[in-house]
Amino acid sequence: MHTKCCKQLSCLWVTLQSLIFVIYTQENLIGTLLAIFGNLLVSISVSIQKQSHVALAGNKDPRHYYYTKSWWSGLMLMVLGEGALFVSYAFAPLSLIAPLNAVSVISSSILGFLFLREKWKAQEFLKRYILTFLGCVLTAGGTYLFVTFGPNSHEKLNAENIVKHVIGWPFLLYLLLGIITFCLVLYFYKQRDANYLVLILLLVALLGSVTVITVKAVSGMIVLSILGPLQLSYPIFYVMFICMVATIVFQASFLAQASHLYDSSLIACVNYIFCTTFAIVAGAIFYQEFYHEDVLHICMFLLGCTICFLGVFLITKNKRKLKGFEPYVTMDMVKGIPTIHNKGWAVQPDYNGSFSYGALENNDSVASVPLPGDQELSISPSPVSPYQPSELKKD
Repeated sequence: MHTKCCKQLSCLWVTLQSLIFVIYTQENLIGTLLAIFGNLLVSISVSIQKQSHVALAGNKDPRHYYYTKSWWSGLMLMVLGEGALFVSYAFAPLSLIAPLNAVSVISSSILGFLFLREKWKAQEFLKRYILTFLGCVLTAGGTYLFVTFGPNSHEKLNAENIVKHVIGWPFLLYLLLGIITFCLVLYFYKQRDANYLVLILLLVALLGSVTVITVKAVSGMIVLSILGPLQLSYPIFYVMFICMVATIVFQASFLAQASHLYDSSLIACVNYIFCTTFAIVAGAIFYQEFYHEDVLHICMFLLGCTICFLGVFLITKNKRKLKGFEPYVTMDMVKGIPTIHNKGWAVQPDYNGSFSYGALENNDSVASVPLPGDQELSISPSPVSPYQPSELKKD
């Protein structure tokens, strides 16, 4: 019985190796299909999880979201989609896989429209969704161009080749410039409080360029290990794995900080453009993916990416933006009344359970500020303040 089970497992392993070998010979086609499939699954999973949250809020269900079957279904689809994306890096060039994130943008836009249960008139529908439709068409056309004219060369990533690329002078120069740029941007962001979206997402893109390099290396060595020659015993595999995990964690941290400051649709657009650009540059430098390509193919590939960028911009531009409520009034809005501070800064009222405004709390230790002479009102006399105007300014 034990011998029979061993033979079955051996036959299954040989079949798996043969299947992977057949797939590995197709390279670009299989990698592209896996990336498209993975992006579709990720967008579907996000929509399902969002629908689960909306349903709980609408029904006033006291349960947590992780007690619902729909949320867990979305999570399983997300894991499956991310797994397909991870494997796709082993079969196709990095410059071909990175721009395919536009598929997720298109599918999310379509699913978002299908999940909206609102009725629109014909004029309102055209006015609201014409940009989205045009953006989807441009993104699909750009995707076709860069997939058709993308790089075809793809080397098998064993440990020796990866070490050769790591110690090569093009990557070392790129890494040095990337580290210097990252440190400068991080200094302005942290020390100078330059909370600009471009700077935050530039940090994400610099980390993302290292992430895609390490993801492709780890994925390629795992697939190659399944085919026969074991690659997991080399130290470079664990170095790449640690760098991959670390950069993903820091990317998530910076994206979370950006989401607290800016609109999500704007973040999605700028982040896609930045991360795709840096991923293509990283693939061209580290893996030399455009080394054997002619000028025409490179120009058509870049044209396809540019059209994709324009399409994603149009899709995200059409998203509704919520205008935040600001529960304070600036003293500069009231003419003729001196401000409390010399610079005329905003005065924030105390929040006592509501956003209604009222007078300041009565306090005997605080005296009223006298109005200018030309704006005095006929009011009942009040006690003279024991404080001088200079002392009030200091306070």
